[in-house]
Parts: sequence; C-alpha cells; structure tokens
Amino acid sequence: MELLDKLNWRYATKAMNGEKVAQDKIDNIIEAISLAPTSSGLQPFEVFVITNQDVKEKIKAIAWNQSVVADCSHLLVFAAWDTYTADRINRMFDLTNEVRGFKNEGWENYRQMLLNSYPQRDAEENFDHAARQAYIAFSQAITAAAFEGVDSTPMEGFDPKALDEILGLREKGLRSCVMLTLGYRDVEKDWLVNLKKVRKSKADLITKVD
Repeated sequence: MELLDKLNWRYATKAMNGEKVAQDKIDNIIEAISLAPTSSGLQPFEVFVITNQDVKEKIKAIAWNQSVVADCSHLLVFAAWDTYTADRINRMFDLTNEVRGFKNEGWENYRQMLLNSYPQRDAEENFDHAARQAYIAFSQAITAAAFEGVDSTPMEGFDPKALDEILGLREKGLRSCVMLTLGYRDVEKDWLVNLKKVRKSKADLITKVD
C-alpha cells in the first residue's frame, strides 16, 4: 500500500523550484534503473545524468522551452543503442559469464541465436527495440523517484536530433529516446499540482481472460 500511496502522490510535475535532490536519493533512483529488466539482459541503453546548468539551458531550448528542464535538480536522458552489434551482444554475454563464474551451454546457444539474428536486422528496427528496453528502465525510474519522495516529469517533447548533437550521442552509437526531470514541485507555479489524477476505470483498462 505504501508504494501505491507514493504513485498516487506523484504526477507529471510542470514547475520545479530548483532545490537539489540529495545524492543518496539520486543513487537509489539510478540503482533502480540498473535493476530494470531488459530483453535478453542486454541493457541496450545508457543514461546521462545532467546537472550542468548551461547544458540544461541548451536542452530547454530544444524542448519547447519547458521550465522544468532548467529548474530541475537532475535531468536524466535515456539514450538507446543505435543498433545491435556482435560486439555489444558479446560484451553483455561475457559479463554474465564473468559475474556468474561459469559458462552454460544453453546460454551460449542463446548468445549464438542472437548473434545470428540481431546484427543482421535493420538498424532502425534495432533502435526501436533498444528504445523499448530503455522505456522499461525509465518507468522504473519514475516509480523509484516517487518512492523517494522526488518529483519527476516524463518528457518526450524535445528534438531528438538536436539533443543527440548537444550530448554527442551519435558518435557514441546512441540515440536519445526519452528524458526524466528530477526535483521538487513549485506549488506556487505548477498549475497541475492540485488537480485530481485522472485514469480510466478498471473496466475500461483491464480485460480478464479466465
């Protein structure tokens, strides 16, 4: 029930007051991102944690001038792999073997199956798949922020090509897909702060197949 209370408390914050979020809370949110499930355990994305004010101002300019970008404590940019490569797949499988301390025949067969399929697919298809994995971690970050009592704003309203250029993502084999601001609501300026949360009825949302 505590988690549900936190999720009812959170909303897409429209104005932040500039107050800094304690590092231990940021660390916990980042750890939640790291623990998020991803397809085949590949974690095909990186997260940029931005506190530099000049960089935030540049991003604000290509994000419809939304004030939360500049006024937040931390801005998280989720950047997915631009495609799957044999090297990227092998690095994650090798890391799994290293951490677990053994090789498994079934796991190695699965590695080969991915190597025989993912790198041969269209790069845009691969990016779309990687971006969906980033969104899983993004959603987990929203929940973790709420649990920590930190406000957040999920954001797709930005120019991804411009953001990629600001952060030099394409050179790293990455493409931006979504952002999340972290901070604290400005109750004087946020028009959404006191409005009721609106969601579909369970009857419209849930279909039971017994």
